Amino acid sequence: MLRRDFLRHAGLLAGTAPALGALAPAIRNQRDRIFVRERRRTFDPTSWSDIRDQFALTRSRIHMASFLLASHPRPVAEAIERHRKGFDEDPSTYWHDHFQSAEPAVREAIGTYLDADPAHIALTDSTTMGLGLVYNGLVLQPGQEILTTPHGHWSTIESLNLCAKRSSAKINTVALYDDPAETSVDMVVRRMRSSITDRTRVLAVTWVHSSTGVKLPISEMADALDDINAGREKEERVLFCVDGVHGLGIEDVTVGELGCDFLMAGTHKWMFGPRGTGLIWGRADAWDALDPIIPTFGPSVGVWIGALPPDTPYITPGTVHTPGGFHSFEHRWAVGEAFQFHLAIGKSRVQTRIHDLNTRTKEALASLPHVRLHTPMSASLSAGIICFDVRGHEPTAVVDHLRRRDIVASTTPYRETYARLAPSLLNTEREIDRTIDAIAELS
Repeated sequence: MLRRDFLRHAGLLAGTAPALGALAPAIRNQRDRIFVRERRRTFDPTSWSDIRDQFALTRSRIHMASFLLASHPRPVAEAIERHRKGFDEDPSTYWHDHFQSAEPAVREAIGTYLDADPAHIALTDSTTMGLGLVYNGLVLQPGQEILTTPHGHWSTIESLNLCAKRSSAKINTVALYDDPAETSVDMVVRRMRSSITDRTRVLAVTWVHSSTGVKLPISEMADALDDINAGREKEERVLFCVDGVHGLGIEDVTVGELGCDFLMAGTHKWMFGPRGTGLIWGRADAWDALDPIIPTFGPSVGVWIGALPPDTPYITPGTVHTPGGFHSFEHRWAVGEAFQFHLAIGKSRVQTRIHDLNTRTKEALASLPHVRLHTPMSASLSAGIICFDVRGHEPTAVVDHLRRRDIVASTTPYRETYARLAPSLLNTEREIDRTIDAIAELS
């Protein structure tokens, strides 16, 4: 990056049936190729079938595990390809023409979706990267403690372990529920409050547990923390940090309504964003508690080379905490299209649709005498993940049974394993009914 290049661009900162036998895969592949070729270039955001047509997902399977890695909708796929083509044709020129404008545009789109200041949004490659950057960037004083739960993913647990090893902070753990199906808001808030001590500096939780499907009442927890923090100095207040990956893209809330201090999430799951992308949002007065871990390639470089003054307003918490280096820019720079895609559909419509499909699925599962539902029935305590057991069948056997019927499900990657379904915007009521019929066969 030459000094004149930085100066030249700095202004942009402002701105199948068994009878088919061996023929089935060939038929599926041909049908998929035809579908991809003919999918519509425009769509009606009020039509669920039109929305579904924006994805190249095979129609020969029912996709009940789309939360793992998203299929890219047409606007995202086209943005990725546009950037890829530009890099392939003339990578140096394409980089210099876009490196100052692309990421601010992505932050603007995320900020609009979250109702957040783009200056407080850092871009990452995954939820795990965001967790590592936040928890290992925390400035902890001797004697301060971290409170977490046993319900989180390995990425949270290990990030906190690494933080404790580096800082000598003590990690305390509280189970916010025992039987996930019987979770209540009062239980979660009560157990949280009773476990916070005068030495607690960080509360690290997961919004939606991929282990059980429980959705924590983040805003109610934040309200309780406000009461606790009211009598504390800034350096001692409890920082509320949330892994939000399985809530982002479902729940119609803003970061202000959530009330947490930090929200870390990948955007390649429910948001339908490019694979290998994520974000950190931080409250304006919370970033001071965090040190950067990886050097940025943002405007700070402009200060270093003398192209920008040290007090430039372009240096923000979001740019400082965005890891530098050369990333898969064709993916990162296409993140904005995913958020715009959701906004075109409408956040409230997305939330209602996913909750309606999940309620239909849970009620049907609960009606089967050989099925035990682990995820709460209430939409206030669940989102898009449903965990269950089938009597007499291991979770992997349930998933294998469904796959033989062209239904893609999953198991929970935890010590206690359940079968798991995740109805999303890409599913229909008929697909849910077919899935339930297949599970009923296991009685």
